[in-house]
Amino acid sequence: MSDAKDMSFLGHIGELRGHLIRSIIAIIIAALVVGFNINWIMDHIFFGPTRNDFPTFEIVNHFSKMLLGEDSIHLPKDFPVRASKLYQQFNVMMAVSIFGGMVAAFPYIVWELWRFISPALHPKERKNSIFIINSVWILFMTGVLCGYFLILPFAVNFGVIFKISDIIVPLYDLSDYTTLFLQVVLGMGVIFLFPILIYFLTSIGILTPMFMKTYRRHAIVLIMVVAAIITPADVLSMMMAALPLLLLYEFSIVMCSYTYKKVQKREGNLPAVQN
Repeated sequence: MSDAKDMSFLGHIGELRGHLIRSIIAIIIAALVVGFNINWIMDHIFFGPTRNDFPTFEIVNHFSKMLLGEDSIHLPKDFPVRASKLYQQFNVMMAVSIFGGMVAAFPYIVWELWRFISPALHPKERKNSIFIINSVWILFMTGVLCGYFLILPFAVNFGVIFKISDIIVPLYDLSDYTTLFLQVVLGMGVIFLFPILIYFLTSIGILTPMFMKTYRRHAIVLIMVVAAIITPADVLSMMMAALPLLLLYEFSIVMCSYTYKKVQKREGNLPAVQN
């Protein structure tokens, strides 16, 4: 009996290794695609939030013209970036390629995860898990897009327009901009997975809707702290990051309530909850 259990455990480990290897291969292939197109990606995507024709800036300036009669965002025509170290451009290329590969391959990685866990689920659980698995990559991608289009442009704009003296000539470091880019975009992608965490904690009985509602004020303070961590020091970028996180918390309360009722119904305690 012990040998059978050991073989079963080793079999699961071998299967997990296969899923991990395929996931890593997917990341490598996607990273190579990004690497071979690095010039276009750097010019049009990576440094996109540093130009006046970025979609976010065009939308803001459109409404600014309607209300004020002039543009409210004026970035310099050239964004002066310097590479102060010998291998700095190579290191940035590798970081952008790996990050881009991870983002591009993320839906496939989540699918491989579902393929690993789905055989152990009952048919009803497997049906529900499809919704959860799809929610994982959709929420992650939504967070990435939110960080890229909503937060990063205003962080860059603040860094450009803030001056303490006209004598100082701005010259931005490539590594600093890369750190800001990855910190904001990847950070928002990870944070947007919060409702999934709430779902699992509620499913195993750790969280309840009443708990999340009771500690809403504490959550708001924590959200402001998180927003300050993933954004630069300016208040505008922090507020732009905090707004979707606050909405995400309210959405998580709704998901927690829905999940909690399903758990109580499954355990036969729904009438007590409804009262």
